[in-house]
Amino acid sequence: QVQLVESGGGSVQAGGSLRLSCVASGYADCMGWFRQAPGKERERVALISELESTTYADSVKGRFTISRDHVANTLFLQMNNLKTEDTAMYYCAATERNVPERQCFVSGMYKYWGQGTQVTVSS
Repeated sequence: QVQLVESGGGSVQAGGSLRLSCVASGYADCMGWFRQAPGKERERVALISELESTTYADSVKGRFTISRDHVANTLFLQMNNLKTEDTAMYYCAATERNVPERQCFVSGMYKYWGQGTQVTVSS
């Protein structure tokens, strides 16, 4: 069982930046960020494997960067040039242990979830 606690959300104007953090209670092979806006389905934002391979949603490529600190069991999401459409609740997620590298990029493999942190971008 892995517990995840997010922080770093807030309100910014379009074009601004935020950095989300997620502290895990234990080590997770694969970690990622998902988001859900009101009235919309949850979507994958960025995922990172134990070997630090990454994948991003097309809508955030070039603006968001996912990274992790293996020693501190912490996941980050640097969000630059934020847009109003980035407004959502952002969730940190992790898989169980011993997940093959390629399975890190399958959304259904993510079993552990944080409570979420709100990001609001105004025009």
